[in-house]
Amino acid sequence: MFDFFSHPQNVLRLSSRVLGVGLVMLLAGIYAAYLYAGHLPIAALVPMHAMTIIGPTLLKIGYVMRLLSQHRLSPNLVGAMA
Repeated sequence: MFDFFSHPQNVLRLSSRVLGVGLVMLLAGIYAAYLYAGHLPIAALVPMHAMTIIGPTLLKIGYVMRLLSQHRLSPNLVGAMA
């Protein structure tokens, strides 16, 4: 498993998936929890509200993974800008 994370290209692909899942969870949670709330039972609203918290969390994690993998893919970029 640690071998997977040692390759920045793998982390970059994973970060794209995490960003996509986070965005879908956020948008679905907003739609169901706030726009479609009157038509859902409370047992369905609770997970939808949780999705509005988990979605942005996944977006942040995916973004940091993306930044780290891009930094590892281009280590000479920092020296070239200075």
